[in-house]
Amino acid sequence: MTSREIEFCSHAGNLSLVRRFVREFLTEQGCSEALMELMVLGLDEACTNVIRYAYGNAPDQLMRLKLECAEGVVRCRLRDYGLASDPGQMNGRALEVVRPGGLGLHLIRRAFDNAYYLRRPKGTELVLVKSLVRAPSNGVDHSTQAA
Repeated sequence: MTSREIEFCSHAGNLSLVRRFVREFLTEQGCSEALMELMVLGLDEACTNVIRYAYGNAPDQLMRLKLECAEGVVRCRLRDYGLASDPGQMNGRALEVVRPGGLGLHLIRRAFDNAYYLRRPKGTELVLVKSLVRAPSNGVDHSTQAA
């Protein structure tokens, strides 16, 4: 298993460093550019939600992101030590409603195959899982065949 970890404060200015960290890790894992950008966007949104909701926009609170990859599956563990939210109460707005905001959860769910929350004694750990391996269609993997 390959893993990398970064700790950072909850200042929105740190998110560019986090995005770079994620891109570098996913590049090392052979992730496609399109999938990488979707995952980076989803993680950026998750970090923004932690800053906004768990930390009330306080810029000096600890956050930790651990990225793991084993057998073509990436697991992103975003840890905060702020106010825990009830995952059952987290709902994005209806997609047909046209207005700014409220699309973050939809974006995260689109970027990852699975997302779940682990309550910790202090704070929350959001785990986002994505398979980098495409399932072959009709049992044939065309990506390895000669043109």
